[in-house]
Amino acid sequence: MKDSSISGTPSSSQCSQSASFSSTVTTGTSLSRSTEGSSSQEEMEKSDGGSASQEEMEQSSTLQSLPDLENLHIDLLDEKVELLISFLLQKYQMRELVTKADMIGNVVKEYKDDFLEILRSASERMELVFGLDVKEVDPINHSYTLANKLDLTYNGMLSDQQGMPKTGLLIIILGVVFMKGNCATEEEVWKVLNMMDVYSGRKHFIFGEPRRLITSDLVKERYLEYQQVPTSDPPRYEFLWGPRAHAEVSKMKLLEFLAKIHGTNPKSFPSQYEEALRDEEERARARIEAAAGTSAMASAKAKVMTFVSSRLRHTRTSLTLACFFIYLAANMENLS
Repeated sequence: MKDSSISGTPSSSQCSQSASFSSTVTTGTSLSRSTEGSSSQEEMEKSDGGSASQEEMEQSSTLQSLPDLENLHIDLLDEKVELLISFLLQKYQMRELVTKADMIGNVVKEYKDDFLEILRSASERMELVFGLDVKEVDPINHSYTLANKLDLTYNGMLSDQQGMPKTGLLIIILGVVFMKGNCATEEEVWKVLNMMDVYSGRKHFIFGEPRRLITSDLVKERYLEYQQVPTSDPPRYEFLWGPRAHAEVSKMKLLEFLAKIHGTNPKSFPSQYEEALRDEEERARARIEAAAGTSAMASAKAKVMTFVSSRLRHTRTSLTLACFFIYLAANMENLS
């Protein structure tokens, strides 16, 4: 990902991983074949054309089977990762916390020794595909919750909690727009989405009909602006951040997320990093001004309450004196 270039978008291998539950794993086939060929050559050299001893054949067979066993273990763990993702999504839809005991008892089971590795892989895919962070909220009881990445207030799910979170796609599009200088053409956006196996007019099992989602739903939610490129003929369209995105999304957090995808750090993208720093400064000033405004309002309210309380005390004192004089006037004869 470089400044304002298509290399600033996820690579095809990374995007393919983010568009599917199943990840590509290293099979070790080439290593197995290399070991097999090397062993065979050594045996022929040692035997001078004769057959290898029974012991050598057994050792060679054992060495060749080791990579296969490792691959089988990786495949089985990957299946557990997929099942855990499904389990976590159910908990997210039901707005329930999930515990380590829940995950081991319902999903991980006999692979509990690999729990941390399974949870790490599942968390990475939840972040990339669905834009959700898996956070431990109770280290003692090992309770976890799922929260929207970048603190977005939108997840794309229906009000009845059906469907899949669509925050991941929104984050990717906001990232493309940001990396393209805060304005990305429709062709640039679709080029990245196609790398994720997301195509216009083709229903996606997570995102539904993507064209309607990004040109209508997310526009109505004010996260995106979709407009015609000025003076374009025939008409071409472009995407910009909407007001809700500007209000909710920290550009620094977004840049950190994009850098993480590419295995680098935010400073690798100098122009975007400088813009993100300015955005952080503006947000900090806004928070200070908001806090100052709240403090001023609280101070003004306190002054008003003090004045009212003072007037009430004065009124109570006046009423007490009035009652005393009335009592004296009514009892003057008795007192004399």
